[in-house]
Amino acid sequence: MNQSHEEIIANVRKKIFHPLYLLEGEEPYFIDVVSEFMEKNILPESEQSFNQTVLYGKETNALDIRTRAMNYPMFSNNQVIIVKEAQELKKWEDLEPYFEKPVKTTVLVLCHKHKNFDKRTKAAKAIASNGVIMTSKKLYENHLPGFVEDVVSQHQLKMDSRAVNLLVEYVGNDLSRLVHELEKLKLNLKGRKEITVDDIELNIGISKEYNTFELNKALAYKDVAKANRIVDYFTSNPKSNPMVLTLGSLQSYFSKIYLVVQSKLKNDKDIAELIGINAYNRTALEEYKAASRNFSIEQVETVFGLLHEYDLRTKGVNDAGTKEGALLKELVYKILH
Repeated sequence: MNQSHEEIIANVRKKIFHPLYLLEGEEPYFIDVVSEFMEKNILPESEQSFNQTVLYGKETNALDIRTRAMNYPMFSNNQVIIVKEAQELKKWEDLEPYFEKPVKTTVLVLCHKHKNFDKRTKAAKAIASNGVIMTSKKLYENHLPGFVEDVVSQHQLKMDSRAVNLLVEYVGNDLSRLVHELEKLKLNLKGRKEITVDDIELNIGISKEYNTFELNKALAYKDVAKANRIVDYFTSNPKSNPMVLTLGSLQSYFSKIYLVVQSKLKNDKDIAELIGINAYNRTALEEYKAASRNFSIEQVETVFGLLHEYDLRTKGVNDAGTKEGALLKELVYKILH
């Protein structure tokens, strides 16, 4: 059967276990969350030393896992075997007989990270019949603010939308790093319950005025002076603002602008749904609406061409070593003019 990470954790809390778990997919964060929870909570701490084993795909083999899984627990109802980095495991076919007839007192957890397991194989079909498969998918960009807000809520904190967007813009879709940065921010709140833009600037090092989020906004409103100030700041701090991240942010941002311009939608709720933002985020909505007025469909297509050109130039194609700062100034000037 298929279950989400929330369902697996809820069942483990209720002491409902299955003999087989395949935690697989491109997003390692949810696999880590589930496997760590199972490692700490299936068995009481007093039983873990006798009946819990953690293996690694590079350091073990299918036959060893099969042999261990066929043993019975000592002075306990279950034994737990967790195989981390299972994507490195060879000869999965050697485990197929066990998957078809697993030992009921064994909980075998296979953590297959960074890529999907081939569901067409006999191994996957046997696990699905006799256990649980959890597929951990990469979150789309428009889901990242919601993820951050959920984590913040779990910590019983608050975070305004601008701070959420700034953190997402800086970290991107590395969920583990997002959680780590939020935990770091929590430690520095000193009893306060709300994370602000100032907290992010102070503790993470992202300037609240000079970042790709604000550059996008300046371009949307065609605020030449502000855009130039941000570019000058980026040029002075190249390590904190690499060109590759700026280009990626612009590509994503203008892709959303393209959708708004092309759709010709007028209703705020429809626009928000189209580009994946909260309909109550008035500031963001007004920004995208302003951009759709300031850039025609042809102009957005020209921006895409410029982004491709400057991405190649940044990588040294058709360019004899022009510095990133100069390239970014050229690019922003062309987008604005």
